[in-house]
Parts: sequence; C-alpha cells; structure tokens
Amino acid sequence: MSRLAARGLTLAYDDRVVVEELELAVPDGQVTVIVGPNACGKSTTLRALGRLLKPRGGAVLLDGVELARIPTKKIAQAIGLLPQSPVAPEAITVADLVARGRQPHQSWWQQWSEADEKAVSDAMERTDVASLAERSVDELSGGQRQRVWIAMALAQETDLLLLDEPTTFLDIAHQVEVLDLVRQLNHERGRTVVAVLHDLNQAARYADHLVAMKAGRVVAEGHPKEIVTAELVREVFGLEAVVVPDPVTGSPLVVPGTPWAAPGM
Repeated sequence: MSRLAARGLTLAYDDRVVVEELELAVPDGQVTVIVGPNACGKSTTLRALGRLLKPRGGAVLLDGVELARIPTKKIAQAIGLLPQSPVAPEAITVADLVARGRQPHQSWWQQWSEADEKAVSDAMERTDVASLAERSVDELSGGQRQRVWIAMALAQETDLLLLDEPTTFLDIAHQVEVLDLVRQLNHERGRTVVAVLHDLNQAARYADHLVAMKAGRVVAEGHPKEIVTAELVREVFGLEAVVVPDPVTGSPLVVPGTPWAAPGM
C-alpha cells in the first residue's frame, strides 16, 4: 500500500528538466531513503512530494488524489516536510519555532491546547533541544539549529514525514542520534518517512526501502540488501567499491576502492 506516490512525474526549473517521468510509490509504514549523486534530482523529487514544487508533468498523489487538488492545510496535517537550509524568522526562540509545527492543527475556534503543548515538549525532548527553549535560533550552532528544525517537523505529528538531508551540519554522534530517532518514530509510532541522504552507508543501514537515482530517473529500488551491489555503486556514483556486510547490522557496507598513494609507498 502507498498513501504517497508519484506518477509520470516530470520536474523542471525554468527550461531545465531535472526529473523526467518518474514513478515512485512510497511504502506505508516504512523508512524510504533516496540516494544518488549531486544534482540527480533527489531533493527536487522530495520537494515535489511535499508540494513545494509544481510538476511540469505527471502528478503526486496523496491517498489517490493529486496534491494540487487538496487544500494546503489538509496536506500539512498529513505531510511534514523539513527542506534543505530552512530560514527561521529573525529573533524567534526555539520554543516558538517548534510550536509553529502545530499550526496545521489549529483554527480560529481552537487555539493552543494541552495536546499542542505535549507535542512540542515531546518533540524538543526527543531532539535534545529542550534546554535551548528560550534561546534565539539565530544564536545557535548549525547542528543545534538542525535539531530544532527536526523538532518542529516532529511537533507537526503527521503520518508522513519528509526529510531533506536531515543530518546536514551534524557531527557523527548527532547524525546517528537523528537517524536512530527516525527509526524509533517509524517503529513506535508508525510514521512513514522519506529521507534524502548523501551517505550511502547510512542509507543502507537505516532504510527499509532504498531508492537510487541518477540523472532524474530511478535506477533501482528495494531493500538495501537486495539492491546495493558493487555494480550499482559503479553505475550510480561512478565509484569502484567492494560491498561487504556491516559487522554491526548486517546491512550492505560500501568500501571504496584503493585510495591514491604516492609512488613507492
């Protein structure tokens, strides 16, 4: 089953076509990760799935209905999106920014509630930013800001969560924490997640469903153990590599080929 899908999706910026006739069905209740080389169209595809980019052709469907036909508020109640390099309003505090994730659930007759308060508090605790609640977002480091944005997306409490390079600016420990959190949300709360990641090994470790893209098209998709091979790495990334089992998880681990060394070394 798939609540979110792309059918014949073509995406472009002005006259430059980035994605062409893409077919994609996001498996419900799983973590889907999109990987591929720079400028292959993976982030552009994610933007279209979240209705930040209007298709040149084809459509994105939510529960079988084109996104273009669904009211914005209804989409925001179903799909949470963390884009690349989001910009916070000047001087806004962490707590206020995270609270903005609750806006789709409010109306003129139902303002802030205990449920909103709990959602915001829980999101900040899960992303380890509760101690920063009264700080201005402008004052934070890149890694701290990224965790605050993730908290806002979590506070939205949508069934579908789209994350565009959520580990940007984070050190390796916080990268693992964020991706562990994504898996926890998926397993414990049934969230369907679509994430764009640069790190193929992290993608293979955390994805239930991996989508490999190149030049605006899907080259392969499926469980990482089924599709991540040396041949796929060569075709998609142009990299000679050996693929071995991860000693911790058993997922595919891509080891690049012999590095350059000075003659005689």
